[in-house]
Amino acid sequence: MQVGAGVAGVCVGGQREVGVQAHHGDLEHARTVVPPAPHGPPLASGRPPAAPAEPGWDPSPVSDRALLHRERLGVPLRWWVQGTMLVASLWLALVVATPPVVAYGVTLVALLLLAAALISFGSARIEVAHDELRAGRARIEARHLGRAHALDAEQTGRVAGREADARAFLLLRPYLPRAVRVEITDPADPAPYWLLSTRHPEDLARALTELAGGDTSPRA
Repeated sequence: MQVGAGVAGVCVGGQREVGVQAHHGDLEHARTVVPPAPHGPPLASGRPPAAPAEPGWDPSPVSDRALLHRERLGVPLRWWVQGTMLVASLWLALVVATPPVVAYGVTLVALLLLAAALISFGSARIEVAHDELRAGRARIEARHLGRAHALDAEQTGRVAGREADARAFLLLRPYLPRAVRVEITDPADPAPYWLLSTRHPEDLARALTELAGGDTSPRA
């Protein structure tokens, strides 16, 4: 016998048992019920949401935000070619006079030494950041920098030669004919200026001017 909606009564052996029957429609409705979503955005892996960034905060690295100029004074390709030819000449001299093991061993060592020397000599960098100038291992704060002058090849030869000041800081490379001279205004610094070889003298002088002020006109 049917008792209400979804409640059935069954009589067995003079005893009456009452059970609950769920209709097919009710089951389908139960399967499709979705609990309401919690307020606010879902949390990933149970961690709280990140706090909003402070106004004016820039997450990019300082080197990306404030770097005005950067270059590496790497050796030119012709130095690698000439060095490799020199090592090849050494191998030709050894291979006819010594056992092959000795010739190849000495040549390999010479080639490794050549590569290490060229990489080390060309590893110097010039960087103009938001508050300092870095040239090789030396660095100086922007407030101690004076006027910067982009020099041509002739001017660079004179300033680095007969007109050179022994107290000046020099970062020169023979394969770079041009340079930038930047004056030092710190009275406690014995160096009156820095003379820096560069592949881009106008760009470097402009960056130094932006950093510390002055002009970029060539100076004899």
